[in-house]
Amino acid sequence: MVSIEAELRAEFDRWERREIALFKVLPYLLLAASALLTLLRPTWERPMHVPAVLGLVLATVLWLLCFHTLHPEWHQNRPLMGLYYSGLMVLAAGLVAIAPFFTIFTFVGYPQAFLYLYLKGRWRYAGVATTAMISAVGYLGGAANIIDGAWREWIAISAVSVVLAGAFFYFAVLSDQRNDRQKQALTELHEANVKLEAALGENAGLHAQLLVQAREAGVLDERQRMAREIHDTLAQGLAGILTQLQAAEQTMDEPSTWRRHVTNAMNLARESLAEARRTVHAVQPEVLVEARLPDAINDVARRWSEVNHVDALLTTTGDPRPMHAEVEVTLLRAVQEALANVAKHAKASRVGLTLSYMEDLVTLDVRDDGVGFDPEAKRGHGSPDGGFGLAGMRQRVQRLAGRLDIESEPGGGTAISASLPAIPAGGAR
Repeated sequence: MVSIEAELRAEFDRWERREIALFKVLPYLLLAASALLTLLRPTWERPMHVPAVLGLVLATVLWLLCFHTLHPEWHQNRPLMGLYYSGLMVLAAGLVAIAPFFTIFTFVGYPQAFLYLYLKGRWRYAGVATTAMISAVGYLGGAANIIDGAWREWIAISAVSVVLAGAFFYFAVLSDQRNDRQKQALTELHEANVKLEAALGENAGLHAQLLVQAREAGVLDERQRMAREIHDTLAQGLAGILTQLQAAEQTMDEPSTWRRHVTNAMNLARESLAEARRTVHAVQPEVLVEARLPDAINDVARRWSEVNHVDALLTTTGDPRPMHAEVEVTLLRAVQEALANVAKHAKASRVGLTLSYMEDLVTLDVRDDGVGFDPEAKRGHGSPDGGFGLAGMRQRVQRLAGRLDIESEPGGGTAISASLPAIPAGGAR
């Protein structure tokens, strides 16, 4: 892109330099050619006043040198260039009137009106018209022939010349405007490329910075994931084991009850160990490997109900269908965390779970009739669950662009609702 732009700009510059060099010497070349032809060949067998021709040629050379060549800073002075052009046309008219071959030199009036922009606006067309009318005098053999009666022909030739020259230079102006637009476009393209290169350099630095931040964020996210998994598996399992062992200790005089609590503690220990191994290998919970999400949640609720002697009923609505593994794991962990909190804090007699499959969302609601709590109260590491349970649940849900709502009040029970995007199994994260 940059090389093409540079080549185009260089080509434009070369054409401009050639054009400027040509039109600087063009008046002198045309004047010399006209004078040479006039002096070498008598014009239409008419006598020629050589001193007058040489005097006008010398005056024209001096006029060109003064205004056209030696003082380029004057070219931006409109009134002064208007005077120069008018004087040039008077000299050209005098030369053509004496010797028609100077019509060749008169051609210089066209480029000096338009290409050099000595005249501005509509005055350029006036200059073209003047040049065409003076040239028509030369076409008819000089001023003497027009005076002798060829004025009608002069008017007709002048009119045709003015129309043709005006049309030609009108289209030339359109071409110049197109070239100017191309030059402007190239300039803008160059500026855009410079800005783009600067932006690319800046983006490269930002990209490197983002890679560092992404690495750090990945480490932090992995730490949080491990913390959540440990809380959701080992911490909850150990809490359940402790609860069962405490109950067994209190019922040592009742062998059947004592044996049931010990058996529950052993089962919890086995399940916690299996979950811990799977957490280390970062795979989904064992209960989801062999069952669909509604069945897995129902199994967790049933076992929790047997251990804690609290009714827990699951209701499924909508069209149950396989979801992305992380969606199902997040909802299952939310169930485990919510039920663990009910067992530890709620003192509830009934828990209702609702799993709702909608077109765009999968929602899990867990409601209990326990003592409730104040959701706005600050919970820290001194709280019974270490302050990590609800926070970890919220992080899990938000990590998948979901939403966690908690409604509770002292004495009024608690309702926890987790809503996640319904990403189908095998869908993008």
